[in-house]
Amino acid sequence: MPEIQLGAHTIRSHGAKVARVHMHDWFVLLFLVVMEVVLNVIEPFHRFVGAEMMDDLKYPLQDNTVPLWAVPIIAILLPLSVILIYYFVRKDVYDLHQAVLGLLFSVFVTGVLTDAIKDAVGRPRPDFFWRCFPDGKGVFDAVTSNVMCTGLKSVIKEGHKSFPSGHTSWSFAGLGFLSWYMAGKIRVFDRKGHIAKLCIVVFPLLVAALIGVSRVDDYWHHWQDVFAGGLLGMTVASFCYLQFFPPPYDDDGWGPHIYFQMLADSRNATQPDNINGLRVPPSEIENVRVRSRSSMGVSDDNNYNYNYDSNSDLNEMESGGRH
Repeated sequence: MPEIQLGAHTIRSHGAKVARVHMHDWFVLLFLVVMEVVLNVIEPFHRFVGAEMMDDLKYPLQDNTVPLWAVPIIAILLPLSVILIYYFVRKDVYDLHQAVLGLLFSVFVTGVLTDAIKDAVGRPRPDFFWRCFPDGKGVFDAVTSNVMCTGLKSVIKEGHKSFPSGHTSWSFAGLGFLSWYMAGKIRVFDRKGHIAKLCIVVFPLLVAALIGVSRVDDYWHHWQDVFAGGLLGMTVASFCYLQFFPPPYDDDGWGPHIYFQMLADSRNATQPDNINGLRVPPSEIENVRVRSRSSMGVSDDNNYNYNYDSNSDLNEMESGGRH
């Protein structure tokens, strides 16, 4: 496992360098934000809703248990606060940058996918009847029997955005990423059997699941909408996390890929490229060391003896060459 360099890479010392490396990623993220705004402005597909279909769409129209403004707080600000706390403890700008970038990509990729599907599918919400006919008097086309809504246009527009659930997908995207992040930091898969660690990791997922249940209880979504939203958010969160971090069960699962790449580059820059006058590439030295320890069963405790024997063989070769 690479050495841990606490406090060596802060925002002040390495922040600008890391941001420049990922400049294109930030531009893509900005594009996703614009796409999210556009998808919320455009009119969704108005699916045919006949008179006989209204029996399943007459659930009461009521307020949200989890209001819309609370979703970004739960999905973005809450995980972001945990990431910032970890930064102030460890002072690692590589981890901070990759975690923030991964979190934002997770949420906004999920948001764009969710709203694009919403607009394309146009599934009516369970309370669509009362959105369409606030006075309770249904009006239908005489020929097609399609609805002829008399309610507010903005309310009707929102009524065609049932599938999938945005509250649920956003919650699983943000809190799912947080679960992955904490699993790596507390090393929940260290094979030591600490169930308390597992409970910590599962808790954000429980919160996301309860938000999804509230959408069904409020009659804003069908259960299929919530299931699809949760699956979408968790899938995107998993891909985004693994794009920037190793899996939590990995020995290096506590840090981002870029951090270990930086350590490898630093070692390669300072490692000598010759042993007793014989020129050997640093990568070859490392490969020999890794292969010998894995295939021959040499432990870390015996590493010194093995290196000593290797150096002795090289010395004999060198002395033989002189004679």
